[in-house]
Amino acid sequence: MPTMIGMGLSQIFHPPFAQLNQEAVKTVDTAGMIYAPPQLEVEAILAQRNLLPLFQPIVDIKQARVFSHEALIRGPVESRLHSPIALFNAASLCGLNIEMEYAAREVIFTEYSRTDRSHPLFVNFSPDCLLLNEGHLSFGLTQLEKCGLRASDIVIEITESSTIRDYAELRDAILRFKALGFKIALDDLGEGTSSLRLWSELSPEYVKIDKHFIANIHNDPMKLEFVRGIQKIAVESNTLTIAEGIETKEELAVIKDLKIDFAQGYLFGRPFPKFQYALTEEVHNLLNKNIVRLFADQQSHASKQATVVGLTSYQPAAFPEMSNEEVYNWFNSDITLNSIPVINQQGIPLGLISRYDTIDRFARRYQKELHGKKSCTTFMDTHCLMVQKDMTILALSELILAADPKYLLNGFMIVDGERYVGMGSGHALLREVTNMQIHAARYANPLTLLPGNVPINAHIDKLLERRIPFVACYCDLDHFKPFNDAYGYRRGDEVIQFVGRLLSSMVNNEHDFVGHIGGDDFVLIFQSDDWETICHDILETIAKVMPDFYDLKDVQLGGIRIEDRLGNEHFYPFGSLSIGAVRACSDTFASHHEVAGAMSNAKKQAKKTIGNSLFTERRNKQSASA
Repeated sequence: MPTMIGMGLSQIFHPPFAQLNQEAVKTVDTAGMIYAPPQLEVEAILAQRNLLPLFQPIVDIKQARVFSHEALIRGPVESRLHSPIALFNAASLCGLNIEMEYAAREVIFTEYSRTDRSHPLFVNFSPDCLLLNEGHLSFGLTQLEKCGLRASDIVIEITESSTIRDYAELRDAILRFKALGFKIALDDLGEGTSSLRLWSELSPEYVKIDKHFIANIHNDPMKLEFVRGIQKIAVESNTLTIAEGIETKEELAVIKDLKIDFAQGYLFGRPFPKFQYALTEEVHNLLNKNIVRLFADQQSHASKQATVVGLTSYQPAAFPEMSNEEVYNWFNSDITLNSIPVINQQGIPLGLISRYDTIDRFARRYQKELHGKKSCTTFMDTHCLMVQKDMTILALSELILAADPKYLLNGFMIVDGERYVGMGSGHALLREVTNMQIHAARYANPLTLLPGNVPINAHIDKLLERRIPFVACYCDLDHFKPFNDAYGYRRGDEVIQFVGRLLSSMVNNEHDFVGHIGGDDFVLIFQSDDWETICHDILETIAKVMPDFYDLKDVQLGGIRIEDRLGNEHFYPFGSLSIGAVRACSDTFASHHEVAGAMSNAKKQAKKTIGNSLFTERRNKQSASA
């Protein structure tokens, strides 16, 4: 976890901290070279507050909503101190670690004060900072008040970043903070050697289970048992649990089953300069186990309302008067039958006879002689699956996935009220679900679940038809292919999903439309007057956050080096975003085809500018008809 962020200070070298400054000492690296700590660089960061605050959502699993955020910090973008580890290590070498911690909290609290503060903020505190004297505590509380914040807005995350020498002293300090209204969270439970003792000594309101124990937990019985034990202790000690580092739906499924209270990780959102309150539809579906929606809202009404009646195949039924031998002969005469329904004279289903059960039973010695003349109801399955003809395909697929696999093999009876209508097969269901998925893919991108080409085009045509002016933007990531080649498709997908969430969070959801054409190409359709400001905010955020997707060695280089097929090395800077914008209305464009062409041309112009860029094509009626 990134380390240390705390209470605000308007002046870093305020008297309470002067005594903490130490003369910088020379350090010896592993190669034996002597170098001086980066004193000037650290002091410049402190003086200019050149720090980037980020916020990662913490999700309430039971309520399926964002409960809180954890505040994180980064150093200057494109500097060797961008990562929190490098930043605080450098500050520590210079004897300025406490100053850096306070400066970071000042930046974070300033940003947090701009929100409605309806969600608490988790903020990292080192034990060293918690143990400072009363003067520091009073000064910090004053600065907290200057930001308009209360102690109850803050959850103090205690990081085990340094050796704890006196647990009694730390406990007394924590009690003072609790008395003031702060809540306490123990960070990275299980990572350090003393985390369990801290739990027993400090009685925190929250414990955060280290991501090491969450990663691949669905395939690791030892991790599963460890987390199960932690949750049991938490319940008995009235402590809430937070699972860190959740990246996959499989990990989330285990965490939900273990009744963990909260979750945090890339699955819900990366650290981001703005507060993220909305969860994606995919995450909502995963959190609500009783609501399994396979397709996005942008699919057609017909697909969402497709019912079981479309799967119906009329199959003659047997009556109770028929014997087992007659049914056996029926199966032998028609090899296409997997099962035969049994109904009474009123057409009400009684059960289902399986081909495989019947043939297997009659293949045994003396079974045909013993049971051949008996009623076919003797061995029929009375617990077979019966579904109403107006049940949706989606509901049926969820039902069968949760039920016995035999229903896919034997099929299911379709009824209208209580009367038998026909049979449905697992094969027909799978075929229909596949067709719906293909159909849905035209309406929603499967990676981001944002609207795809069909809804994008329909939205543009609707605006043109209603003569509503709008701005259409084509957004394209620069240097994405080299990133994908260097780090692999999974990390490439993370970038694309991040961009999708970023665009969705920045626009006005009541007026503006976000679509995903495919790959690294997105479309924004603005009706908001401040669209240009929104675009610049998007570009500024991309510039700040994109380095976080790169490895530390590449962050220090400012990009990645890749060899081409001929062995020539090329350098690619951090990914950026090019936006080509077109002002559109029905006087200048006749259809979405023309708008798409204009957007593409504007995007090409934007990409001529190195780095994040916005190019606006201002087309008038005369130029459009030329």
